[in-house]
Amino acid sequence: MVGGRWWLGLEAHEAQRIRRAVLLDPAMQILPHVAAFVADQERRDPVYDSADAYADAREDAPPRQFVLEDANLHCDVLPDGRLRRRTYQPAVISIYGELASDPPPPETLRMPTLLIHAPAYGLVREEQLEAYADRAEILAVPGRHMVMWDAFDEVAEAVERFLENPGSER
Repeated sequence: MVGGRWWLGLEAHEAQRIRRAVLLDPAMQILPHVAAFVADQERRDPVYDSADAYADAREDAPPRQFVLEDANLHCDVLPDGRLRRRTYQPAVISIYGELASDPPPPETLRMPTLLIHAPAYGLVREEQLEAYADRAEILAVPGRHMVMWDAFDEVAEAVERFLENPGSER
């Protein structure tokens, strides 16, 4: 899996490498004030007293069992038993700066694309959906940003149908 914004850039410059894509609640462009706020939050040391503390800190509230699994996969246990996320904070901060800039224009999207988004979360904005409406199949699902956790059945069914349907070629 890669980020939606990265994929849009790849599509814009390396279209011959891609046959089709599924974007799961992609961060195509984050509003600058939101990106600045999140980048500022990322400046703090990502250390948690326990896996439960890591789960409690998740504001996007995916199912707790998944967050605990995520902690096991993406955190190192420090000598004192606390957990530290395996991220390089300057890179994370830089990413938010990139996400606040203009994405590639919608007309660069030429491959069959399924864009699944969670309206309740609001990461994919209405003007983005309108811009990509004639370029991608768009599906709204319940839940928050982690659509594959919050709406697993709907997402799995849509992805399977999309990937198996030869009629969705552009």
